[in-house]
Amino acid sequence: MEETHIMPETITPAVPPTPPVPLTALLAREDLGLRQIAGPTDPDTVVHWAHTSEMADPYPYLLGGELLLTAGVHIPGTAGTGTYFDDYVSRIVAAGGAALGFGVAPVHDTVPPALVAACDRLGLPLLEVPPQTTFSGVARAVWQLMAQARLAELRRVTEAQQSLAAAASRPDPVPAVLRQLAQRLGGRAVLYGPDGSEVAAAGRQAPEGVGRALAQLAGVVGPAARPDRPTPAPAPAGPQPTSATDASGDTHLSVYALGAGEGFVLGVATSRREPGDHTIASVASVLLSLLTGERHSGAGAARSSALVRLLLGAPPGEVAPLLGTGRWLVVHARPETQVPDPVTASALGAALGSPLVDLGREAVRVLVPADREPAPQPGWTVGVSAPAEPRDWPAADTQAARALARARATRTPLVRHAARPALADLVPTADAETHARTLLAPLGGQPALAETLRTWLSLHGSWDRTAVALGVHRNTVRQRIARCAGLLAADLDDPDVRMELWFALRRG
Repeated sequence: MEETHIMPETITPAVPPTPPVPLTALLAREDLGLRQIAGPTDPDTVVHWAHTSEMADPYPYLLGGELLLTAGVHIPGTAGTGTYFDDYVSRIVAAGGAALGFGVAPVHDTVPPALVAACDRLGLPLLEVPPQTTFSGVARAVWQLMAQARLAELRRVTEAQQSLAAAASRPDPVPAVLRQLAQRLGGRAVLYGPDGSEVAAAGRQAPEGVGRALAQLAGVVGPAARPDRPTPAPAPAGPQPTSATDASGDTHLSVYALGAGEGFVLGVATSRREPGDHTIASVASVLLSLLTGERHSGAGAARSSALVRLLLGAPPGEVAPLLGTGRWLVVHARPETQVPDPVTASALGAALGSPLVDLGREAVRVLVPADREPAPQPGWTVGVSAPAEPRDWPAADTQAARALARARATRTPLVRHAARPALADLVPTADAETHARTLLAPLGGQPALAETLRTWLSLHGSWDRTAVALGVHRNTVRQRIARCAGLLAADLDDPDVRMELWFALRRG
């Protein structure tokens, strides 16, 4: 009775998240001496790992994407006259195996011709492994090539993130980000508006059919289908997806919903899908979300109006109601390990609950409603002003800067400016200011000396902490304090003198 072989359905390889290794790269390794002797020579064939097995049926032990290595121990003596090799190869193909490597010697002097014929018939690449090459050496080579590919992918993603962040800080951020994304992916990038229309695009022009397919795919993640769309997309059942992929011929299509429901969608069309493409496009979608997030919202329009009015000369008190009611806090923050960039600055603003962010060279300033109490932020050193009315924002900005300097000097994550009533409040403001100007007159025209003295007093005369807060050498601090003592003709070791100078510096 003839034996019947039931073939399982070919599985989709459960490949790992590591980058694959092209089979051609493995064949190019001269130290291995591998040679393909059967099966297709497709340059797109990739290997995700190497696995050694001498099982007659390796199917249950394969996950897919393997280079399966065998010395043929499992091959019976009568294998060449039956269906053994066809059955064996078909099981590897059904399991999603990428290729088969057959080790010559010590079991077989040559690769069995029937195995070569079976691999040709069933489309499985067959490699001859020479006697001097160990299976562990092949596996090590796969992992080495995989590590190199991973490093190249990480470098590519990092460089893309930096260039996209730089593009987002340009005067024309949206077109600049799209241009940079299209260049990095070697395709076309399109920003669709809430109505499904093309707002901006960059990169090489896609064929009409591809452009139409990308626009239709954007409707899957965008707002629900609208009658005014040229090609309405069917509303998906269940929760609205935030991203989707498809293909139009040989072109790969990807779309990403931006923000939290504003309706903008990023579409990307590329001729081929490279490792890291999704990560790069995701970074671009985050940046575009920040750039378009509130363009059409009432709050965004109000902030735009406030900025225009300030630029045209309106006083802060008149503009403040457009931003919200009540008092405000000024927050100065500095990252602990890097120079701030647009992405980290926007993320900080989001964490503090305010989009009013100003990115400086070394610190980020955020204007926060006083009812949102700032908390320490991981990776940041933060200084917070006292609550202030709009007319007092410049003074609050100074308070926040000094609080940040004190936080850095004392290595404290967050320092708030003390706003409680003080003894100084018992002295009329005009008298206090006159006294301060008179006492500090010898330091006039030398703001570095006054600021050094103020910081030194606030840090209880610590040379090292003052140097850290001001970003200068401790010897510079000593020289400036000695200069202050000489100009003021004062003994700065006297606590009464320090108290009087501190009072004057706070009022001056």
